[in-house]
Amino acid sequence: MQPAGNAALVNDSTAPEGGIRPPPRIRDRVRVIYRHRLPVRIMHWINAICLLVLLGSGLQIFNAHPALYWGHRSHFDRPLLLMGAQHTPDGLRGITVIGSHTFTTTGVFGASSMDGRPVARGFPSWMTIPGPQWLSMGRRWHFFFAWLFVINGICFAAYTLIGRHFRRDLLPTKTDWRGIGRSIIDHALLRHPKGEAAAHYNVLQKLTYLIVIFGFGPLIVLMGLAMSPRMDTVLGWLVDFVGGRQSARTIHFILAWGFVAFFLIHIFEVLVSGAGNELRSIITGRFAIHEESSDEH
Repeated sequence: MQPAGNAALVNDSTAPEGGIRPPPRIRDRVRVIYRHRLPVRIMHWINAICLLVLLGSGLQIFNAHPALYWGHRSHFDRPLLLMGAQHTPDGLRGITVIGSHTFTTTGVFGASSMDGRPVARGFPSWMTIPGPQWLSMGRRWHFFFAWLFVINGICFAAYTLIGRHFRRDLLPTKTDWRGIGRSIIDHALLRHPKGEAAAHYNVLQKLTYLIVIFGFGPLIVLMGLAMSPRMDTVLGWLVDFVGGRQSARTIHFILAWGFVAFFLIHIFEVLVSGAGNELRSIITGRFAIHEESSDEH
C-alpha cells in the first residue's frame, strides 16, 4: 500500500516510463467579450473631439487677455496668473507670473514664434484653434462645440441611468471599496488585471469616470455660463456663489487643465495595458481577455 503523500507517483497507462506524471502545461486562452456598447462608443468619440476643439479654441479666447483673477473684476496689478512679454536688448522675452513668482517662458508661454518672428502671445499658435490670433473665430468654434458637448453629455447621462450602465459599470460596489488599497498599489506598479477582472472597470477607473463625467463636466459648463456676458442676470446666484465672473473664469481654466490631465493619464493607461486591445474595444466593442488554462497530460 502506497502512502498518501506519494499518490502522484501512481503508475498508470498514461504516465511515461518510470511512473512519474509531468506537471500540467499552462497556456493562455483568449476569450473575446463585447465590452462597450454602440451608444457608449459613439458618445466617447464625440466627447474626445469636442474636448480637443474646446481646449484649442478656449486657449485662443484666453490669448485675448492671458491673465486670471479672483473676484468680480480684473485687478490688473494683482493677477493670479499672467502670461506676457517684455522687450529686452536680446529681443522679446516671454514671462509667466504665478502669484508673486515670475518665470521666463520664452518660446512657450508669453512669447512664441509665428511666421518666423517672435510675437507676444499667451499660448503658442500650435496649441490654439484656429492657429493665428483670431478671437471671433475662436469664440464661434468654442460655443458650437460647447453646445455639442452639453447635448452629448445629457444623452450620456440619460443612457447611463435608463440603460443601467451607471449601476452595472460605473457605480463602485462594496467589494470595489474593500480593494481600493490593492488597486492603488497595482496601478503604481503598472500591474493590470488579468482574466475576468479585466472585463470590468476597476474601482479607480470607476471613481475617475464619475468625477470627470458627473463632476468636471457639469461644473465646467456652469462656469462657462457664469463668466459669459449678460448671463449674470440669469445665473446671478451662481456668479455670486463662486465669487464673481473672474472667479468663474479662473475655475473654468483650472477645470480645462483637469481634463487635460485626465486625458494624458487615460492615454498612458491605454498604452501600458495594451493599446491595440483597448482601441479595438472602444471602436468595435470587442475586448480580448487572456485567461490561464492548463492541459493535463
